[in-house]
Amino acid sequence: MEQSVEKLLRTKHLAHIWCPGCGNGTVLAATVRAIEHLGLDQDKTVIVSGIGCSSRASGYMNFDTLHTAHGRALTFATGIKLARPELTVIVLTGDGDATAIGGNHFIHAARRNIDLTTIVFNNGIYGMTGGQYSPLTPTGSYASTAPYGHIERPFDIAKLAIAAGATYVARGSAYHTKMLADVIIKGIEHTGFSVIDAVTQCPTSFGRKNKMGAPAAMLEWQRDNAVTVEAAAKLTPEQLAGKFIIGELHRSEAPEYVAEYDKVIARAQKGAKK
Repeated sequence: MEQSVEKLLRTKHLAHIWCPGCGNGTVLAATVRAIEHLGLDQDKTVIVSGIGCSSRASGYMNFDTLHTAHGRALTFATGIKLARPELTVIVLTGDGDATAIGGNHFIHAARRNIDLTTIVFNNGIYGMTGGQYSPLTPTGSYASTAPYGHIERPFDIAKLAIAAGATYVARGSAYHTKMLADVIIKGIEHTGFSVIDAVTQCPTSFGRKNKMGAPAAMLEWQRDNAVTVEAAAKLTPEQLAGKFIIGELHRSEAPEYVAEYDKVIARAQKGAKK
């Protein structure tokens, strides 16, 4: 393990408890390398997670960390950012944690454009609690709660985030590790609500039920079905069917919530309503 990265991990808790072949460790590694690249102060960086396989990642990171209630990571993170706006706050969450029980918190954090970086470990399944389908499970997939095939359309979390008001949105995968680290770096650097969709594999709960083969085969699926933003611009909708786009998907500027809230406080202290 690289010494510069090792200091950012609670090595006494390693090896991790994720299943063999799980991509969560790869996403965690990309996150840690992004933090190391930026040289973030460990005492001024907070990692917040919810509940689920992905959310166990905060326990392996050598920072002030919160392992919070299911779906509530963004609410805790919002409170931290409001109380201590000088801190860098990174949220680690799963597809179910972020978009099912946490869905309302997700869209409103995006709408407010609060300066948080949210990394969604997207394996398309509830891996920890029995393999139920999530809002990101592809139509036609099999899950413990969809033994005859999943009939619901999944969210595209990137489009959801953009529509709700997030000002930085990108996607990477456990196969495209360098790109994943790069977009996490850009998300942390961006002032406003940043969302990184990290496509990753769950060989135990998703792969087995959907006969996707060994973990290496699931990584090969990511390789073969990912299309960069640049390449996607040259393809027709028919050619993009069944593929997913990786890279920086959206960047815009908008007032950041904490900065605007500070202005309200200043007006209130002066007794001025306008």
